[in-house]
Parts: sequence; structure tokens; C-alpha cells
Amino acid sequence: MTTTELRRLFAYHRWANQRMLVTCARLTAEEAEARIESSFPSVLSTLVHMLSADWIWLQRWNGRSPTGWLEAEKLTSLPAVLKRWESFELEQQSYVEGRCDGDLAAEVHFRLLNGDSHTYPLAEIMRHVVNHASYHRGQVTTMLRQLDQIPLPSDYLLFLRENNESKSE
Repeated sequence: MTTTELRRLFAYHRWANQRMLVTCARLTAEEAEARIESSFPSVLSTLVHMLSADWIWLQRWNGRSPTGWLEAEKLTSLPAVLKRWESFELEQQSYVEGRCDGDLAAEVHFRLLNGDSHTYPLAEIMRHVVNHASYHRGQVTTMLRQLDQIPLPSDYLLFLRENNESKSE
């Protein structure tokens, strides 16, 4: 992976997250917290997990291994999550934009929340982050449909078309 590819991947990640959050922002507090079984029990709890996971990985990329989730006690409402997501994306984007091709092969040593130690190349961890979010965006989409919302599509090829990167004839 090159930094050009990495930046495009994370531009997609931000774009897809924003499309999901636009629909989520229309939810009432009751809808955001409604019990809809999936990996997490509500749209709100899924969003908190997604944001926290991205935050944890950013910490690990910077040489820290958090021992807990991101400010979970402060992320108890949809407006709080949306506000924190906005500031987090700036942090994440700054990190991504600051990478050079040589950084991507660097080994990142980190501990999981349970204390287990692991090492992977930075580029592979960064791919994982985008893939993890795609998985949970799909869950949020299903939850939103159950709440009679119409989520915006977040297909990668749509992202490329909207950003004039498609090769259509």
C-alpha cells in the first residue's frame, strides 16, 4: 500500500462514516437508544464502539496502548457522540496525512485491552480499521432500517464516482 492509496482509503472511511452519521443525527434519543439486537444493543452503543475502536487504534499507532474505551462515561447521548466524532476525525486525518510510504511498513507493537501483546505492520492495522468500521456501518444500516430510516449508501465505488475517481466510459 502507498500513502496515496492509504489517504484514499481513509477519505472513503470518513465519507462513509459521515453518510451514516447524517442519518443517525435524525434519530430521537429514544430511537438512538432503542434495543435492536446486533453486536451491540442499540444504534448509540454501536456508534460508541465504532468511535472508541478507531480512537484506540489511533492511540496504538502513536505508541500508546489504552486500557479502556474512549471516554465512555461522556458518550451517553447521540449529540455527545456526534460532537466527539467530529473532533476525532480531525485527529485521525492529521495522522493519516502525516504518513509517508516508509512509515507504512513499520511494525506497531501494542497491547489489546485484555493485555495480550501483538505486532503488525502499520499499513495492515490501518486496513483493519477501515474494514472494522465497514462491518459495523452495515449493522447500523440494518438498525436504521428497522427504525424506518433510509440510510445513505456507502459503497466504495460510489465514493470513487462522487470524487471523480471512476473510470466510467
